[in-house]
Amino acid sequence: MTNKVSNLFKVKYPIVQAGMIWNSGWKLASAVSNQGGLGLLGAGSMYPDVLKEHILKCKRATDKPFGVNLPMLYPDIEKHIETVIEYKIPIVFTSAGNPKTWTEILKKEGITVVHVVSSAKFALKAQEAGVDAVVAEGFEAGGHNGRDETTTFCLIPDVRRKIQIPLIAAGGIATGRQIIAAMILGAEGIQIGSRFAATYESSAHNLFKETIVDTQEGGTELTLKELAPVRLIKNQFYEEVKEAYQKCATREDLISLLGRARAKKGMFEGDLTEGELEIGQVASLIDSVVSVEEVFEELLNEIKDLSFDFRGWF
Repeated sequence: MTNKVSNLFKVKYPIVQAGMIWNSGWKLASAVSNQGGLGLLGAGSMYPDVLKEHILKCKRATDKPFGVNLPMLYPDIEKHIETVIEYKIPIVFTSAGNPKTWTEILKKEGITVVHVVSSAKFALKAQEAGVDAVVAEGFEAGGHNGRDETTTFCLIPDVRRKIQIPLIAAGGIATGRQIIAAMILGAEGIQIGSRFAATYESSAHNLFKETIVDTQEGGTELTLKELAPVRLIKNQFYEEVKEAYQKCATREDLISLLGRARAKKGMFEGDLTEGELEIGQVASLIDSVVSVEEVFEELLNEIKDLSFDFRGWF
């Protein structure tokens, strides 16, 4: 038996690297694709001309398939859509919006479309919109997340029983054991973010990568639900957010506190005090910054050591 996700993306392994803002540049995406997974460019933190630059560099760095992650709340989303069509990107992951908006347009161009969801309800809506697969992302995930706080362990089997298209699990996955668990729960592929954020090829600042390694159990929290739920490392900025809630801050107060470019300041520029540091709960399992090649070796060796039969998927 062959794997539906591997076949859909034409890759060796059903392992997808999340399109994380300020982390997922061309070096990370091409490295993941070269190892047999699917690399994604995180277009949510790129101006249109920057996305074009990363696409061209990624094409030079790999002859394997790679894709682009497009948060639909991005202010210049139309320009990003034009870019992925112009440069014939084969795979697009959409998130943070209605999948009906762009799916038909992209699929008419021959592009494989995957939508990221946080609930079975939205997975069904994505399937109805005509996407080729869904990523179901549990509460454990880093960055922006669902409001309902449904864990991956509960979310994946619920989505699996309600949709017919391929299912990719995300949220709290960084080891071979966790890949096996996700597959047993009904996923046909997995998406990994935090583990790839802490690699040499990630475009994040080295100080942020070191902070991921230092983050222990309980070191993150999902917050700012009134704006867009985001899981943050508990630094000074997080404490300011916590204090604002204690003072019954309004939505406008939270917008003012967040300000502009807070995530860039933290993850890309390395401001560990005032920056927004987005990472998943699985950070507590990440003990070192390594190469993408080493991540794949760790994942695949653990799966093989457990002698788990994935019917040739790995």
